[in-house]
This record gives sequence, structure tokens and C-alpha cells, in this order.
Amino acid sequence: MKVVNIFEAKAKLTECIEAAAAGERVLICKRNHPVAELRAVPGARTTPRPVGGAAGRLKVPAAFFDPLPEEIVSSFFPGGDSEEAADRPLRAAERPPAYRARPSRRPRR
Repeated sequence: MKVVNIFEAKAKLTECIEAAAAGERVLICKRNHPVAELRAVPGARTTPRPVGGAAGRLKVPAAFFDPLPEEIVSSFFPGGDSEEAADRPLRAAERPPAYRARPSRRPRR
């Protein structure tokens, strides 16, 4: 690990970046107290990820495909089963109330 003060890091920035790109960690200090670390960014993936990495390790139970109980389904729809509630739009789809604008100030004379 290479340790440099801020002044030296500013003066030799190219050398610090080249050292970091080579795999070395560069610790930048202010008055001998560490404040930053300069290290290489890992390279981007060049090959696609393999598909089916969890094949055979995951089992979905048959109960997963059973319908939900009615009390859970009804909790998704506020207002219950009444037709009046069914005609009313959900709050999430409504526009928020408009805020009242403050009265404008009179111009100075």
C-alpha cells in the first residue's frame, strides 16, 4: 500500500493513478490522517452470466399455486365488496389535492 499526503497526491496524480491501475492501493492522507483510498475499478464482465445456476436447488411447493384466501384478496380493495366502493376510484389513482397559492405581495413603492 502506498501512502501519500494530499499535496504529494496532487503533484503526482498520474503516478498514483497508474499505481492504482496496477493493483496497488493508494492511501491519501491529510496531516497524516487517512481521508481517501484510491484503488482500481474492477473490470466489466465480458461474457454473459450463465443461465440456470440454481437448477435443481429450488423447489416450489404445490400450495404456491392455490388461490389466496378471501380475506387477503379483499384487503387489496378498500371499501369492501359494496358496489358503491367498486365504482369509486382508488386513492392511489387520484390526483393529490392542489395546494392553495399564497396571496401575492403588493409591489414596493
